[in-house]
Amino acid sequence: QVQLVESGGGLVQAGGSLRLSCVVLGRASSIVAMGWFRQAPGKEREFVATIGWRGSWNSVGDSVKGRFTVSRDSAKNTVYLQMNTLKPEDTANYYCAATTSVVRLTRAAGYDDWGQGTQVTVSS
Repeated sequence: QVQLVESGGGLVQAGGSLRLSCVVLGRASSIVAMGWFRQAPGKEREFVATIGWRGSWNSVGDSVKGRFTVSRDSAKNTVYLQMNTLKPEDTANYYCAATTSVVRLTRAAGYDDWGQGTQVTVSS
């Protein structure tokens, strides 16, 4: 279907910022929304943010609200996750995902295609 390639992860100190990118390769005509999820060792995959692929709406999870923002550059087939005021508890592997439905946007099971992830590590 489509291939999702994340980038932008790295090591940052608490209070710093990072911007993650997710490039959508292949046929993207069926995508209606993109999502960002994260997963730390021993924890379940957690919803971070979602954004309409062609629409203008977006949403972020409660744990990152006020610090993270999600955006899209349609010309580049790319979505971004701007992460500010990073905390050690934000440390996780971050995944980009695509879905053809808007029914379950805050659940991992609602997405069809996934990237391989990019690691974000925030030091204390």
